[in-house]
Amino acid sequence: MKHLQAIKFLAFTFIILISATSCSKDEMDNTDQLAAVSVRLKSTTQDLNKVYLDIADVQIRVTEEKSVSNWVSLNAINTGTHNVSALNADNQLQLVSYFEIKSAYVYEIRIVLGDNNFMDIDQTLFSLDVADKGNATPSNLVNTEFESNHIYDIVIDLNLDESISFNASDNMMVLNPKLYTEIRDIQY
Repeated sequence: MKHLQAIKFLAFTFIILISATSCSKDEMDNTDQLAAVSVRLKSTTQDLNKVYLDIADVQIRVTEEKSVSNWVSLNAINTGTHNVSALNADNQLQLVSYFEIKSAYVYEIRIVLGDNNFMDIDQTLFSLDVADKGNATPSNLVNTEFESNHIYDIVIDLNLDESISFNASDNMMVLNPKLYTEIRDIQY
């Protein structure tokens, strides 16, 4: 019987100790200032040629100034060269998966492209110029407040037919991506 009283005393002490050292409400509400961002890529094309893009990153601009330091990386998960002509409404490439950012006004979103961009025309690869005549960091205006406790599901639609052109003077294919952005806001 004395052992039972000792066990009750220890259990009661343990419960009180756990209750006294648990997290405070301030510590638990620390994540309330964050929003989650998910980004997927799809393409629209009528052309049968395959287009491969080297995706390096996805970034958002959170201040009005357009300087390089004002772009925040969303830590893209599927970087590298992808056949974007195969992407459509049913087959999208997940670029960012619920990356948490501080609540902020987002001015633009952009895809950062690498150097390995090309087009397959009848099994012949043609390099796509993005540095000189094209655009290696295509962006799209968002102008949306990303609020805390919200998930923002962003789908970037790349119109390949409007994005690729032939520059006759340089005898080169040029990539100047035309992007359309859909944003779905989900509160949690």
